[in-house]
Amino acid sequence: MQSAFSLSFSQSSLTLPNRPLCSSNASPRNLRREAFGFSPSKQLTSCRFQVKSGNGAPSNKSFDYDLVIIGAGVGGHGAALHAVEKGLKTAIIEGDVVGGTCVNRGCVPSKALLAVSGRMRELQNEHHMKSFGLQVSAAGYDRQGVADHANNLATKIRNNLTNSMKALGVDILTGFGSVLGPQKVKYGKDNIITAKDIIIATGSVPFVPKGIEVDGKTVITSDHALKLESVPDWIAIVGSGYIGLEFSDVYTALGSEVTFIEALDQLMPGFDPEISKLAQRVLINPRKIDYHTGVFASKITPAKDGRPVMIELIDAKTKEPKDTLEVDAALIATGRAPFTNGLGLENINVATQRGFIPVDERMRVIDGNGKLVPNLYCIGDANGKLMLAHAASAQGISVVEQVTGRDHVLNHLTIPAACFTHPEISMVGLTEPQAREKAEKEGFKVSIAKTSFKANTKALAENEGEGLAKMIYRPDNGEILGVHIFGLHAADLIHEASNAIALGTRIQDIKLAVHAHPTLSEVVDELFKAAKVESPASTTPQSVKATV
Repeated sequence: MQSAFSLSFSQSSLTLPNRPLCSSNASPRNLRREAFGFSPSKQLTSCRFQVKSGNGAPSNKSFDYDLVIIGAGVGGHGAALHAVEKGLKTAIIEGDVVGGTCVNRGCVPSKALLAVSGRMRELQNEHHMKSFGLQVSAAGYDRQGVADHANNLATKIRNNLTNSMKALGVDILTGFGSVLGPQKVKYGKDNIITAKDIIIATGSVPFVPKGIEVDGKTVITSDHALKLESVPDWIAIVGSGYIGLEFSDVYTALGSEVTFIEALDQLMPGFDPEISKLAQRVLINPRKIDYHTGVFASKITPAKDGRPVMIELIDAKTKEPKDTLEVDAALIATGRAPFTNGLGLENINVATQRGFIPVDERMRVIDGNGKLVPNLYCIGDANGKLMLAHAASAQGISVVEQVTGRDHVLNHLTIPAACFTHPEISMVGLTEPQAREKAEKEGFKVSIAKTSFKANTKALAENEGEGLAKMIYRPDNGEILGVHIFGLHAADLIHEASNAIALGTRIQDIKLAVHAHPTLSEVVDELFKAAKVESPASTTPQSVKATV
């Protein structure tokens, strides 16, 4: 994940060469699935597939596998399980460990650390505990015990992923994988296999800007930080996006002082500005955190021979020297870079763009001449469309749908994102500035609806009334353009909004849905009810309404 992410979509429409030999089945359920990106004419009950080669001619060539996936992270795992469900003989190649970045060095261990920080933060808040009538003595922690919790969780999830693939008959092949040529893959030292279709799912690594020397001890990336080998008294975090924010939550809860270094003029540049402003007031200002914005860390030198970590700051615009910081440690949280070196892309005439593998909207790889590479796909961080683990999994499932004959285009604007601070931040769709820019270009109006956690009974019962939910929408037709939430369990609440956007459900319909009381879900319910739609008439397809 990056501090500020952008979405890139292709508008071209290309014909998929593989097609099922069967009739379509138009039903309400199928029309609902159409809202998620499935072509309406491809909804099938039972059929046989005629596999065709890249030039559209039927192929009698035999392959070792129907599908080979290079990379066993969350994206590759999701694709593999869906492929087996579709009846494909599938193999997955992993040169490191199953689970990739998310399970071993990202989402999973970080959530373990954040679970600890959340409990520490609550126990340390004497006023909060007294409001419940509770008395708690001084809270402490065992650093190694916290680190073990994160490592044990990663191990457990990694084993679960491995066992799930083995149980379903996915062949797990060990060794670094690369593409030798069309439908041919090499892994390990000299193992060569063939596959009807190939998915590249090699993920990403921490991005370290020039001038920064990482020693893994005092100047670290998220890979090192998740091991929690130390808790420094003062740590500088370079970058204030998802990664930086979450680690600031962990370190401050465990007693560290934090200094943010952000290249842009404001903290949290990837979030909706109103949410960023509120989050800064709650997550930054009351804590032992200071910050420098509009500056680059042009040089960072690790601690050595009794000297602290030295950070040289320059103005982001003029490049003039600004300041020098001396800290105990520095965490580089400047985003991630695609891991695409050594994949044999030159064998198929594919040139990366800033390290990313170019793909179309169906994740099909594009070569140096702008043409599709037959039977080759790339998903996840390696293609750069949306660097989130669940986006990689969704892309992998989309590809499997295609190779089994069902056309599918994933709408990335329906994919939610979350930052697991305390409280949490979540979002889906457009920010307010993005929506207003789109509205100006396309000639429609934008309205905003908001609701506060202070009006929610469950949040107040938890003494967690600090929070805001915000929806950007079209008042003329009730289309939801974006939803942003800051507050207790925001990461769980966002999915009702993301599913509504995916299904094309309009506000005038979803505001009639019933939510249990008292629950946090009523925050989203009140958000929908607060919207004012000019035309009360429903525009949601009847077939979709019947299944919501």
